[in-house]
Parts: sequence; C-alpha cells; structure tokens
Amino acid sequence: MAGGFAKDGAVQEQIDASIEDAVNRARSRLPAGASRERCEECDGVIPEARRAAIPGVRLCVACQAERDKADAPVAGYNRRGSKDSQLR
Repeated sequence: MAGGFAKDGAVQEQIDASIEDAVNRARSRLPAGASRERCEECDGVIPEARRAAIPGVRLCVACQAERDKADAPVAGYNRRGSKDSQLR
C-alpha cells in the first residue's frame, strides 16, 4: 500500500529497479573475448582450468581477488525513492 504522492506498487517498482541496476552493473563487468594466457597485472600464468571456466578472463586468481576487494559494494539504500518518502 502506497500513500501520498506514490502510486500503488511503487515500493515493489523501486525494489525491482534496484535489482535491475545491480544485475546490469554485474553484467557490464563480465569479461568478454578471448581469455589471456598471462595476467594483465602481474604477468603470471592463468591456469587452463580458469581460462576454460571463465571465457575472456584477464587476471589470475590472486589479482582478481585483490581487485574484488578494492571494488566496494554500492550503497545499501535506494536512490530512486519517491517524493513521498523523501518528504518524511
């Protein structure tokens, strides 16, 4: 149930939009193209099993783990809030 300026179902639409944004962000970071045999950052060998499992892989496991740590998660709040929720 929505109230004020928000229409019915607005909360679910906000949730769906947040999930869609997260999925699109994750898809945009997926590797594409041919896998490299050597890591872009440390020039270490990328194992054949990793190259087969992740097409387009560019980094070794250690460098990818460091990059994943550096990528902070996005804020846990919805930036698409309705005007009604912003007035409270």
